[in-house]
Amino acid sequence: MTHLTIEPSILYVGTPVALLTTLNEDGTVNLAPMSSAWALGSVVVLGVGVGGQTAENLLTRPEVVINYPSPELWQAVERLAPLTAADPVPPHKQARFHHDRAKFEAAGLTPTPSELVTPPRVAECPLQFEASVTQADLDAKGNFVLAQAEVLRVHAAPHVVVPGTSHVDPAAWSPLIYNFRHYYGLGAELGESFRTETPRNKGV
Repeated sequence: MTHLTIEPSILYVGTPVALLTTLNEDGTVNLAPMSSAWALGSVVVLGVGVGGQTAENLLTRPEVVINYPSPELWQAVERLAPLTAADPVPPHKQARFHHDRAKFEAAGLTPTPSELVTPPRVAECPLQFEASVTQADLDAKGNFVLAQAEVLRVHAAPHVVVPGTSHVDPAAWSPLIYNFRHYYGLGAELGESFRTETPRNKGV
């Protein structure tokens, strides 16, 4: 295999989309899409740009819900993409973003109460993690807030859960994937890890 040396403007090689609900300073709810989240045990690390409302909220009001949409919700996610709750709009966003705090309405999504944190969950998202930020730092270049959020409670739609267990069924759950600024779902299963807790190919 021969490789090219390239300099892509972004490095989203295929990461799940999440919708973060946080609290604004006036008590209203912010709803923002992001695709830089990854899990370490019960902690989800969130990466959001500095200067935006989500970053401010995570730094000053640590409660958050990490909502994971399924592929059919991509248009709702995209309706949120050009919106910011920050007022005034930060200079680096003014060319392509506009202010709107009524984000649930703009996206056509439904807030539903959380159980352990104040920000609501997104009813349409099959997976929802209630969490609290325990540590937040700037990245090495000062462009992003890296927030470590301890997951306090997980909500899952019944159709994505293995009956009688707390396991998410990987055959039933498909995340919305952000792949170099294009939206995708998952394809067919290729195989399973030896560490899986939901084996399907016991004879293999």
